[in-house]
Amino acid sequence: MPSLLPPLLLVALLIILVPLLEAVTDGTDVQALGVLYGSLNNPPQLSGWRSDGGDPCGESWKGVSCAGSAVTSIQVSGLALNGTLGYLLSNLFSLRTFDISDNDIHDGIPYQLPPNLTHLNLASNSFTGNVPYSISTMNSLIYFNASHNSLSQSIGDLFLNLENLSDLDLSFNSFTGDLPTSMGSLSNLSSLYLQDNQLTGQVNILTNLDLTDLNIANNHFTGWIPQEFKSIPNLVVDGNSFSNGPAPPPPPFTPPPPQRQHKHHNRSQPPSSSPPQSGGSPSDQEQRSKRSLGAGSIVGIVLGSILGVTCATLAIIICVRNLLNSRKDSHSNARNSSGVLAVGADKGINKELQEQKLKSAPKTNLKPPPSDIVVAEKAYGKNGSVRRSKVPITATSYTVAALQIATNNFSQENLVGEGSLGRVYKAEFSNGKVFAIKKIDSAAVSLQEEDNFLEAVSNMSRLRHPNITTLAGYCVEHGQRLLVYEYIGNGTLHDMLHFADNSGRILTWNARVKVALGTARALEYLHEVCLPSIVHRNFKSANILLDEELSPRLSDCGLAALTPNTERQVSTQMIGSFGYSAPEFAMSGVYTVKSDVYSFGVVMLELLTGRKPLDSSRPRLEQSLVRWATPQLHDIDSLSKMVDPALNGIYPAKSLSRFADIIALCVQSEPEFRPPMSEVVQALVRLMQRASVVRRSSNDELGFPAKLSEHEPTTEMSF
Repeated sequence: MPSLLPPLLLVALLIILVPLLEAVTDGTDVQALGVLYGSLNNPPQLSGWRSDGGDPCGESWKGVSCAGSAVTSIQVSGLALNGTLGYLLSNLFSLRTFDISDNDIHDGIPYQLPPNLTHLNLASNSFTGNVPYSISTMNSLIYFNASHNSLSQSIGDLFLNLENLSDLDLSFNSFTGDLPTSMGSLSNLSSLYLQDNQLTGQVNILTNLDLTDLNIANNHFTGWIPQEFKSIPNLVVDGNSFSNGPAPPPPPFTPPPPQRQHKHHNRSQPPSSSPPQSGGSPSDQEQRSKRSLGAGSIVGIVLGSILGVTCATLAIIICVRNLLNSRKDSHSNARNSSGVLAVGADKGINKELQEQKLKSAPKTNLKPPPSDIVVAEKAYGKNGSVRRSKVPITATSYTVAALQIATNNFSQENLVGEGSLGRVYKAEFSNGKVFAIKKIDSAAVSLQEEDNFLEAVSNMSRLRHPNITTLAGYCVEHGQRLLVYEYIGNGTLHDMLHFADNSGRILTWNARVKVALGTARALEYLHEVCLPSIVHRNFKSANILLDEELSPRLSDCGLAALTPNTERQVSTQMIGSFGYSAPEFAMSGVYTVKSDVYSFGVVMLELLTGRKPLDSSRPRLEQSLVRWATPQLHDIDSLSKMVDPALNGIYPAKSLSRFADIIALCVQSEPEFRPPMSEVVQALVRLMQRASVVRRSSNDELGFPAKLSEHEPTTEMSF
């Protein structure tokens, strides 16, 4: 009997330990849930949740389900949650169901969502902004519900690759514009709810869908209700502006291919689209047709046959010639493949190349549509106004007259800023909405660049990020070009840092780190999510707007596409930003995403020191902020002397040191050694997470007293 004890003891230990080993949740999932919990303001109703580690699968966190060590479901509906969704949802690779409906979660829907979801329920919250383009890459999505929120703007062209989507609910929001064409490609869609929005245009795009439920009530749809809708079992179309009376006739009939025309060359009406004429059965008509065949008809048949043979011969000759030309072109393309790649990356003329880029792009794969579908067609009237445009722009088109009224005829009292491309005015519309109007200076962009302007507007209108100002509208009329942005009324980071004495507003250390992280995410989105990458070219504190909660909004994103490509002209426009310019730009005029990283490092230096990038009022050796600060970034004693005096010493020493380490990497003189923005973002996220640990262990309101530095974790930052 005693000899059996060790084996039995071993089995017992295995029974106890194996479940524990299996319950250890994947570290990436743990981190993502921790950030989500913190972003939701650490709600106590989420029992078991923590923001500093833990084991969601093994500890049975509320609403969390797992398969092995991977989190596969989060269902926390109706728990009175508030806050935001954080930044790391895209790390939940195994998540299939995400249901946060019936809460009070606000701000925009993150552009980085769990990429492999099948069910996404965001209904009945307080989300603003638009549906992020990352939805377009979620090929496994079956159910998507974003109803009863405050989403606005036009619905993006998101649905081309969502062939599994069965249920789509965007009702009870404030969506505007026409239905996107890709919505007509949802071959498996059975339920579509769009009621109670402000959608316009016609609904014919939905006629080919095999729907069982369709509700488009209380919108501004026009045209006729398609006949195909009669077969939909549950249909609601009330509260629109549909036309009464019979629908218009179908579009003109397209004749069959040439090789079949000689058989039925006397047909002019659409086949089978109208009932057969009275006068007997088809066989009777055929007999009468044979009896009526005369000499003239025989001549016609002979001539038609000769014509058909001639057409066939010409077709063969053309095909042979095209085949030879295509072989010649293929040899030429093989010799010049590098040139084709370069053009394809910029122009988007090769769809396969774009798909290859998508595969190598970041996992969120959020992008503006490739430029090959942006085709501007100028059609000016005698008064110089644009009659129509084929550019797929999601922003609203305004008239000059409407913008003049809203800005009091662009009066000096409404002037709120001035940039390299023109002045910015505050606009107040009769419906109470407030916008910022950028009036493009005709001298900054030549009139010959009209097509480029429309293409740039098209791309800018598709930028969707909580830290980027949204392009709400545009105007191209009477030679004027204007951009309509959301209005951010709390001023710029430049003014907050350098003119705070006038307003009495001081940015705490916590707020400065928050601004750095938000703008880093904006650049990460432009550089690594958009396809092709967008280089800002004019990143500076004056282009960082702050909202009422001191969240940053980066402005002028995509405007670099409007500037001429010559180095001299770009240099002229960058003079005002010289203190932010990377060494390679100053020496050669070359500007890349790594140049943006350098400019970001300069802004971080502003946040750290409170100094301007160039300040001629200081001693000669301190006039250039980068030259003065860089040698001191790794010295704790020097750092403490560099810190903005406005902080009054309220900051953690280690947080300051890590902040300086990131700056040192960004402002390196060699572009290739500067980190990508995604790594900068992760470093700042780690910095904030450590700072939040200090906050929870402190009674200080801000959570950033300098005296608490010894309580911080000792793990050093690394990329």
